[in-house]
Amino acid sequence: MSSSGSLTRRHFLRTSTAMASAAGALGSASSATAQGPASTVTFHETVPTTFRVNGVDHRLDLEPRVSLLDLLRERLQLTGTKKGCNNGECGACTVHLDGRRVNACMVLAACADGREVTTIEGLAKGENLHPVQQAFIDQDALQCGFCTPGQIMSAVACIREHHTGSEAEIREWMSGNLCRCSAYPQIVQAVKAAADQMKGTSL
Repeated sequence: MSSSGSLTRRHFLRTSTAMASAAGALGSASSATAQGPASTVTFHETVPTTFRVNGVDHRLDLEPRVSLLDLLRERLQLTGTKKGCNNGECGACTVHLDGRRVNACMVLAACADGREVTTIEGLAKGENLHPVQQAFIDQDALQCGFCTPGQIMSAVACIREHHTGSEAEIREWMSGNLCRCSAYPQIVQAVKAAADQMKGTSL
């Protein structure tokens, strides 16, 4: 192609680019004018929620979007419940809701209205550790310790649900709690030891 053709093509590309940029700028300006300046979404309505956590009654006005995990950690300062994946996959945030284990990151705090929540802080009786807590220490069932609160809360539920008939059964019913340090053999032994100790006792 001739040099004049090349210049024409270059001129066309430059002109097209300039027009596209101008159109984009005009679109952004129109959007900003119509919608106002960009801002963070703010929830103004709250939900009055009453619940019991570790034997203590609470009444709070909560935004509908707040998870039970964030409520426990940020509003009640119960930081034993850990935030791991925040997608219900790792089990680090396991707590008991009316005696049943749940992933706190997957439960809206407002759904706890009128219900009872137990966290890792609520297991021990004063200076006396829960048998599962003591078993985790005795069996050295922890390394970094990040997943340990969730593991213990699931272990307590696992024993209460009578899913400790064999090591395979324990592994199956504890499989929702991940340990990145791979302390699974010790965790299984801790659950087994605690289950043996708690036979015939009130769970």
